[in-house]
Amino acid sequence: MDSAARRPAPGLPVEPPRAAAPYRIHLVGNAHLDPVWLWPWQEGYAEARATFASAIERMDEYDDFIFSCDQMVLLDWVKESDPVLFERIRARVAEGRWVNVGGWWVEPDCNAPMGESFVRQGLYGQRFLLAEFGVAATVGMNVDPFGHNAMIPAILRGQGMDSYTFLRPGPHEADLFDTPFWWRAPDGSQVLASRIPFEYCSPPGDISFQTEKALGQLDRGFSPMMVFYGVGNHGGGPTRANIDSIHRYQRLGSFGELIMSSPRDFFDEVTAAGTDALPTWSNDLQHHAAGCYSAHSAIKAWQRRAQHAVLAAERWAAIADVLGAGANPALRYPTDDLGRAWKQVLFNQFHDVLPGSAIESAYDDARDQLGEAVSISKRIIVRAHNIIARQIDIPMVENTQPVVVFNPHPWPVTAPIEINYGGQPNGAHVRTADDTMINSQPVQQVSTTDHRARGALVFQADLPPLGYRLYRIHPGAYAPATELDVQVTDDGQVIMSNPLLQVRIDPRTGWLTSLLDRRTGAELAGTGPHLQLCSDPTDTWGHRVVSYAWPGDEMPVDRIRVVESGPVRASVRVERSWGRSTMIETFVLGRDSDALEVRYAIDWHEPGHLLKVRFPVSVEDPTATYEIPFATLERPVDGAEEPAQSWVDLTGTTGAGRRRQRAGLAVINNAKHGYDASPADSPVSGTDPSIGISAVRSPVFAWHDPKELEEDGIYTYQAQGFQEFRCLLVPHAGDWRSAQPTRRAAELGSAPRAMLETFHDGTMPSARSFVEVITTGDDGQVLATAIKGAEDATDDGRCDLIVRLSETNGRRAAADVLLPVVGRTISCELTPYQLRTFRVPVDRRRRITEVNLLELDDKINNAEQPFRQGRR
Repeated sequence: MDSAARRPAPGLPVEPPRAAAPYRIHLVGNAHLDPVWLWPWQEGYAEARATFASAIERMDEYDDFIFSCDQMVLLDWVKESDPVLFERIRARVAEGRWVNVGGWWVEPDCNAPMGESFVRQGLYGQRFLLAEFGVAATVGMNVDPFGHNAMIPAILRGQGMDSYTFLRPGPHEADLFDTPFWWRAPDGSQVLASRIPFEYCSPPGDISFQTEKALGQLDRGFSPMMVFYGVGNHGGGPTRANIDSIHRYQRLGSFGELIMSSPRDFFDEVTAAGTDALPTWSNDLQHHAAGCYSAHSAIKAWQRRAQHAVLAAERWAAIADVLGAGANPALRYPTDDLGRAWKQVLFNQFHDVLPGSAIESAYDDARDQLGEAVSISKRIIVRAHNIIARQIDIPMVENTQPVVVFNPHPWPVTAPIEINYGGQPNGAHVRTADDTMINSQPVQQVSTTDHRARGALVFQADLPPLGYRLYRIHPGAYAPATELDVQVTDDGQVIMSNPLLQVRIDPRTGWLTSLLDRRTGAELAGTGPHLQLCSDPTDTWGHRVVSYAWPGDEMPVDRIRVVESGPVRASVRVERSWGRSTMIETFVLGRDSDALEVRYAIDWHEPGHLLKVRFPVSVEDPTATYEIPFATLERPVDGAEEPAQSWVDLTGTTGAGRRRQRAGLAVINNAKHGYDASPADSPVSGTDPSIGISAVRSPVFAWHDPKELEEDGIYTYQAQGFQEFRCLLVPHAGDWRSAQPTRRAAELGSAPRAMLETFHDGTMPSARSFVEVITTGDDGQVLATAIKGAEDATDDGRCDLIVRLSETNGRRAAADVLLPVVGRTISCELTPYQLRTFRVPVDRRRRITEVNLLELDDKINNAEQPFRQGRR
């Protein structure tokens, strides 16, 4: 059959019969393509080219066919592998029949990535579209991810998109609307949203089944409607049989009026009909596949590490560009290198990689790709630190070793710094550049030798905001008196205390019997199980799971001992075992710390099992608050498995009589995303409510319900072997805001870096800050989530600075951004959870401007959101 015969034949009605149902259905031809899932990315790479070639061929055959494409990485792959095909796509985009939607690099998991990652999905995706086609996407689209965080509308709006279409959660998982609705973010931004009915893809033949199932989920009293079709997952796209059946059913009037369309056309028609009466959803979009937030522990840890690494590299590269590029163009901001790193990070946030639901071999590739991103970032950071360090004036002092410590955060940070040194056979201590003695203590070396001149110590560094401080290692040990105390009672209890906290560890359970906030007298350690270890019969995704707060075994204590006690910190090591697995919990209390650190080292060999770490909290009437990208949400204390970023808080009332007060506990970690907040007297709690972190889940790789495992089948299970992560337990008075958990999470994920230096002259002082963000009352509620070079360089090849601010407490704030690195300041206000992005020219003759999340100055109303700029 030639192409002419496959086009609508002359004389066929362009409208359905008058007797047809009064439906107007926008049929969206697409080819959802998982670049990785039950196949490796190399297969996805080839399938993108084949699928796009098929879509172009259908356009040659059918004059009315329209194709909608998302995931810009696929277009990028086709551009580099088949330039001829890419030019044909470019022509169809100009014609309006190839419609690019989504605007993001991939369809990512929409809960676990950091807020900045969602910004970068659009930064790289939309700027690719602008560069290649001159037109960015205006409709956001994530058809396959398993849930959607509540700040997505704000992110889409900042990237030039006004609407959003998605599939999950389905009708059985969330009581959403069967018509388009307004989706409102915590900052007040909103987009017009529509849930895809039934499925985003279809079989290759007749589309009647797809359409009938979709109509069964939609409110047929609302017109228009949108139905997706086309072979998907492994690609393929709309087939001739799909399109021919659409023409046939249009002629028959089977489903009303059928329109070859795109999401943009659908939302435009909805808008034209009026949107004032549409309902509003002001929450996240959950719950589907709850087990994905704890499957494959390693990919979560690799991702978090890589995100922090690239963000830190951007900051230091921007500073190095300002300080050194004028004299040496080779030191200019490495836009291309950072772009390569970010694209590896973004690709591996794909919704079947980061959630842990891909085949086993996919994680070999993910490890390597994320390792490349970290490696690029480390090279950039080390180069920048050396550029800075060589400009510091470091006079010669006999028998000392200079150490420069760099703080990547734009606020002051006090942190323990571990450093290995040489040339001091009788021990060492640390002093500041002005010769002030500071507390330090010996720690275990990274090597195991009898070389007496080698050693290691930890010292407490007080660091300026996004800057550095010079210290010196001097010969001879120093052991000052300290208020940090460690005792072991006659019955084996270990008590650690400093002026702020007192901690008691039970030798029988290995867990806390007391976590006393000495500032308020509030006791936060609750009664209840600490560990939940049980069989987990659920598939990789955790389909249909509502809660993992199940009864389970404790992991018995094998040994408990004090391993560190000095003027900087004290540490207690609790060793446990169960079956073939072991776990070490190391409790660390610093001299002046208001938080207890718990370090986890797990060697796991339990296929098909689940380990939750529980934190009972001694409060009544608790409220649970979860960190989400760029914001927080309160959720019920009901044991539901919830996705979140780095922290969960339980706040309630504690104490009795006059000592009754509002208090709580924030639990922060650096690698996990599956949580629950369980009520008192539930199956996993004692007399107090608890926070649960899903530390390990070990299902079979890519096992999808309803497939059942064969009794004698040979399978590979996830999360077998060694893993580490860290938690901070932060008691606080009042609500969670006083604990500054978002700022602490950033510090836990991105620690200061120390480097050994030499003696040399320089023009810079022994301590310096390059960027600082100060908020009213210095409560840390406004964070600079991005400090980077602009994506497009100025005429002289230099990069302006981009500074993005995020309000994190859900309250109005005033912020001052001090930029001594370029001699500029920004003063502005932020509404609750607002994002604001500024472009700061290095040339002080040019004005600071506010830009959107694509670093473009359109759609910004500075009259409504004023800011002041100045010089320092």
